[in-house]
Amino acid sequence: MDALTRERTLIGLDTNTGLDLEPAQRPTRDEAMAAVRTLLAWAGDNPDREGLLDTPQRVVDAYGEWFAGYQGDPAKELSRTFEDVQGYDDMVMLRGIDVQSHCEHHMAPFLGKAWVAYMPTGKVVGLSKLARLVEIFAKRLQTQETMTMQIADAIEDHLSAAGVAVLIDAEHQCMSTRGVHHHDVSTITTQFRGVFKTDKVLQQRFMDLVTRK
Repeated sequence: MDALTRERTLIGLDTNTGLDLEPAQRPTRDEAMAAVRTLLAWAGDNPDREGLLDTPQRVVDAYGEWFAGYQGDPAKELSRTFEDVQGYDDMVMLRGIDVQSHCEHHMAPFLGKAWVAYMPTGKVVGLSKLARLVEIFAKRLQTQETMTMQIADAIEDHLSAAGVAVLIDAEHQCMSTRGVHHHDVSTITTQFRGVFKTDKVLQQRFMDLVTRK
């Protein structure tokens, strides 16, 4: 993968995903609302009844919030770093970051938590930026596996971190509200890069911090 393609993948603009629509190519708000009306009618209801008259507008507004990550730029979020770290060279970790996302297969929500850690090499990033990074990738359509890799890729590439560890634990409503209808089943995905992959003691430290109450 060349550098440009990798960068486009990191920010969700891989040409194979169909996400790189220019504003002029995207449907208008009115077209999106019309599509919602069509789905309401397809489901068997009357989009002109009182309770559904404003539903297309509300759905489009909700989609704008749920999928705001397409307008986010991971590189920009991680661009401001601090080098005056007084020689700090150990793990930096955020625990229990809220994850609210939608799967690309059924557009059903999956909700959970993320744990993100990295080993700095002379520079660190503001802690809120890591939470914002998770949010950017979460507010897009994708799989949990892909999101876990994207978060790790972004930190590894833009912070030149010696190691990165990411764990996401989430429950998928496409599994609990349809199909097999299994409740209280969570999916855990992990990515270990650099020293977190090669140093099993460090990897275990991360896992111990994940499970610590």
